[in-house]
Amino acid sequence: MKSVSEFADSRAATDALLAILREGHLSPPAVARFLGRAAHRSLRQAANRPRALVELTVLHGLLLVLAAGRRPGRLWVATSWALAAAHLGLLERRERLTAADTLTLIRANLPALPCGASRWSGPLAITLDLADGPLARRHGTASPFGDYADTFADAAYWTWLALRHEPSRTVRAAAVAAWALPVVTVTGIALRRGAMPERPRPTLLRPAAAMQGIVALRHLIRR
Repeated sequence: MKSVSEFADSRAATDALLAILREGHLSPPAVARFLGRAAHRSLRQAANRPRALVELTVLHGLLLVLAAGRRPGRLWVATSWALAAAHLGLLERRERLTAADTLTLIRANLPALPCGASRWSGPLAITLDLADGPLARRHGTASPFGDYADTFADAAYWTWLALRHEPSRTVRAAAVAAWALPVVTVTGIALRRGAMPERPRPTLLRPAAAMQGIVALRHLIRR
């Protein structure tokens, strides 16, 4: 197996890391090697992009101030920072965050912010979601970082909103199926194949797109 350092491309590096788990049959030593090499690569990639790391830290510092005294609050924001900092290598040739990346990260942290529980948080999340993709494409700044951050922002925010504020068990179950289940499924496929699968396309045809409108509307008219 080729070493991770032989791959310049972020996807190839991720596939190389996943191959460690596949070839080791998810044994404890394989998991330990995977975590060690992943952590080493994350630290190296973050160090190679100091401007992006500073921008990421400043943004999450501001979010921490807004999240003070709330639940899940600061723990949610700190987790967001750690996950984003660990994946700065997905920026590939870029050395800084873009406006689209910032909108995506703000959307991911809505549950920790004062506006997160308001009845307008659903429409706000949809607006941010509709804005970040075209913004990235218009300025030619799309990257795997933004792509995967968008997926996990959706899964985090909408699953939280449904489980925290949706009274219908049916809608809650549908929300988990629409957002959490795809993440678990893709992760399972990646572990089995030892390589990252392609995301479902186009986005608007996925069940999650319709569920956003349903959950947001129910939350808006219920309060």
